[in-house]
Amino acid sequence: MKKIFALLMIFALIVATGCGGSESKTSNDKPDNEPLKLGTIKYLNVSETLLDEYFEKAAARMEQTSSMRAPNHIFFDNMPSMLAALESGQIDALTTYACVGKYMAAQNAKCEVTTKGVPKISDSFCCAVREGDAALKAEFDDAINKLTADGTLKKLAQTYITDANFNDLPAVDMPHFDGADTIKVAVTGDLPPLDYIRADGKPAGFNTAVLSAISQQLGKNFELVNIDSGARAVALTSGEVDVVFWVAVPLGETIVPDDFDKPDGVIVTAPYFTDEIVHVQLKK
Repeated sequence: MKKIFALLMIFALIVATGCGGSESKTSNDKPDNEPLKLGTIKYLNVSETLLDEYFEKAAARMEQTSSMRAPNHIFFDNMPSMLAALESGQIDALTTYACVGKYMAAQNAKCEVTTKGVPKISDSFCCAVREGDAALKAEFDDAINKLTADGTLKKLAQTYITDANFNDLPAVDMPHFDGADTIKVAVTGDLPPLDYIRADGKPAGFNTAVLSAISQQLGKNFELVNIDSGARAVALTSGEVDVVFWVAVPLGETIVPDDFDKPDGVIVTAPYFTDEIVHVQLKK
């Protein structure tokens, strides 16, 4: 994930006070000497220890105005393993996006979402390609800009996110063009209803719908390849796939080094969607 995404997750996690209503005890209601255990999808170039150090520095800067404490991070290769850790008590909460949190709460009655104490931070979703594929990036940029301008992306967001039935997300038909180039795209299934894989193994959800629309614009075929989130950078840089879904946000003041989680040789497209960071925890 792009570095700034990690930065804003840091701010969100530091200031968050847990999920649920005002009468619920939150996951941050812990003794002062007991750090909050927070699950997050594995970063590409950053260890749990290093990420904890960034949080500790940020918490120290806020010490005079806040009682917020730096959490301990626990990395997971995929969302199912992180959710299992939440349910078993290995972590106190996990971080994700608003639409993903709503999907998880709709699918699992034990889970609830919070925005309490979380700053209004929106990350931008885009695609990442190898630096040597600048022409492919330019094609994606052009397609995304056209789909934004004609309202297609807004309609897809309504169909697959805003107005979607999270208990019955439809599969997405990918167009096929005889004799056209084929582009391999990694799909992890870790961010439903964005990056989503149905029980029958078919990729679905908003990201796939966006890819279908981009395919129509480019007149090229997309082959969807299922991989774990933790393996997406290696899959891209090794040539196993040509495109992976990525996250970025506008540049601003940072508390982590620039692009600290972005692999060398990777470039990103124009954004096609934005969403806010939230926390998910078990109901108390």
